[in-house]
Parts: sequence; C-alpha cells; structure tokens
Amino acid sequence: MAAEEVKTESGVTRRQFIVSWVGLSWAAFIASVLAMLGTWLRYFYPRVLFEPPQTFKAGFPMDYGLGVDERWKNKHRVWIVRDEGGFYAIYAQCTHLGCTPNWLAMEQKFKCPCHGSGFYMSGINFEGPAPRPLERCKIWLAEDGQIAIDKSIRFRYEKGEWSKPEAYLPMPYTG
Repeated sequence: MAAEEVKTESGVTRRQFIVSWVGLSWAAFIASVLAMLGTWLRYFYPRVLFEPPQTFKAGFPMDYGLGVDERWKNKHRVWIVRDEGGFYAIYAQCTHLGCTPNWLAMEQKFKCPCHGSGFYMSGINFEGPAPRPLERCKIWLAEDGQIAIDKSIRFRYEKGEWSKPEAYLPMPYTG
C-alpha cells in the first residue's frame, strides 16, 4: 500500500516543506562560505592610504604678508607665519588630542575647538589642556626661490628644536 501524502491547511505536503527548508539551509551555508572566502581573499590585497605629499612648495616669499597665512591649512594642515625676521611653518594639530585649531585673527591666537586650548601666533600654548606648544615643520627656500615645507620633519619647542636652522627661514621683510 502506498502511503498517502498528508497535506497541511496551506496545501503543502511534509516532503515539500522539508525539501524547501533543506534547500534554504544549503543556500545560506553556501552564501556564508562564499562570504568567508571573499574575506580571506581580501587579506592578500594591501590596504593603501593615499595621503597628500609630505613635502610641498608654498609659493614665493613675496606672496606672504606679515602674520598667519591659512591657505595651506585644509590641504596640507600647515600654517605659514611671517614675522619681521622671516618665516616658520606650524603644523595645524593641537598637542592635546590632535584636533585642528582655528586661527582667530581678531584675537591673534590659535584656538582649538575641541577642548579650548589656546596658542599664541608663535605656537606657544597659554590656555587650556594642551600640554605643550604646537610643532613647527621644516622650512627652506627651494632652488626656484619658492618656500618649501616638509611636514614629516617637525620641531618641538620643549626640546629646544625651534632654534635649529630648518625650523625658521630668515628673510627680512621687504614688502
């Protein structure tokens, strides 16, 4: 005698129900194995960060007036400051937690928006939680007469490095 197929209220037999769930289970298993394989294969390809170059030319000295110039802050995270004796480049990163300070021209100071650290135009800290002054970058005059800056070489005030020749570009103000 042949066993009769028992149908549920929706008209699906037990066999159809089990086969559909087994098929769905196999599909989920295969999908998870493929996802794991994809993750494993991704391991063999390097993850590369593309950053702007560490060294750049910032134009000619006559293009800068006295004070803080912010034209390189967004692209290279550097301020170029010109005083009566020459130029220096300040790396625009707060020494407290790494936020980017803002130059407040009316108050003649750098002010960190994250925790309120304040720095004089020279980069010396005078208020807030910043433990030390801002860092200066290497600055020199390139062969073509432009100001060149290397952000990978930084000078710290507390180590006496601001007095090194690469931390300051002496140039009398002529215009």
